[in-house]
Amino acid sequence: MIRGIGLDAVNIHRLERWKAEPNILRRFFHPLELESAARRGSMEMPSLAARFAAKEAFGKALGTGLAGFSLKEVAVVNDAAGKPELSLYGSARRALERAGGGKVFISLTHEKDYAFACVVIESV
Repeated sequence: MIRGIGLDAVNIHRLERWKAEPNILRRFFHPLELESAARRGSMEMPSLAARFAAKEAFGKALGTGLAGFSLKEVAVVNDAAGKPELSLYGSARRALERAGGGKVFISLTHEKDYAFACVVIESV
């Protein structure tokens, strides 16, 4: 059964301004996300924007917004085939468990100035 659905959009240029402030990026992104995005060359900021949208979409799917967990505890990683998945740590993992969530599905895309993410949480 679907427990929650979240959708979010992020303007890529917003994150490009953050690039000049590495502390901001380290505050919001897991180190694995920063490493992965850096390897994407010119697609670094669209990749981070999609990941930021995923964090916000996760909070919406939980129904709590961003309360109760750190954005850095929600990391988008790619499996061997390149499919994005959410890895949850600490209070983000506990928030999912409290909400009765089990499996998390994610879809990311970016086009021109915007990145989008959709998160679906399935119950246990």
